[in-house]
Amino acid sequence: MSGHAERPLDDVAPDGYVVREATDPADREACFTVRKEVFVVEQQVPQEIEYDAYDAEDADTIHVLAVGPEGPLGTGRLLYGPAAAGKTGGDPSVGSLGRLAVTRAARGRGVGAALVRAIESAARGRGLTAVDLHAQTHALPFYERLGYEAYGPEFPDAGIPHRAMRRAL
Repeated sequence: MSGHAERPLDDVAPDGYVVREATDPADREACFTVRKEVFVVEQQVPQEIEYDAYDAEDADTIHVLAVGPEGPLGTGRLLYGPAAAGKTGGDPSVGSLGRLAVTRAARGRGVGAALVRAIESAARGRGLTAVDLHAQTHALPFYERLGYEAYGPEFPDAGIPHRAMRRAL
C-alpha cells in the first residue's frame, strides 16, 4: 500500500490538473490522442493494434483522462466483467488496467499515479477486489511503488517486454 492519499475523480491536483472519467466523445477522443502520441508515435506500436474492441462506447470499460490548463496529459483504461476475463485469468472480481499513457511533457508530475488511483477507485466502485495489468518491464518500479506485484514470466506485447502485475484493492 502506498502512502498516497486517494483523490476522488474530478479533484484538482496540486499543480492544476484534473483526473476524470472520460464519458463524452470529446474526452474519449482526447484519450485516443494521448495514446496515439505515446504508443503509436513515441513507442512505434502499430496503430492497428493500439485500438481495439474495448475502445467502443458499449464495451465494459472505463476510460480516465488527466487534463491540465495546457490540455490532455494522460489516460488509462479499466476493463471489467467479461471484457477483463481474458486478461485476468477469468476471475470476475479482477479488473484489468491498461493503455496507461502520460505525455512526455507531463511526466514527473504525478499524473500516472493519479490515473492509476482513479482506475482503482472506479474498480472499487464496480465491486472489484483486485486490478491486474501488463506492465512494460521498464515501468515495473513505477507500479511496484503503487503496490503492484509482478507475477509470471516476461512476455512480448507489441514487440515490447512486459510482465503481469496485480494489486489487491
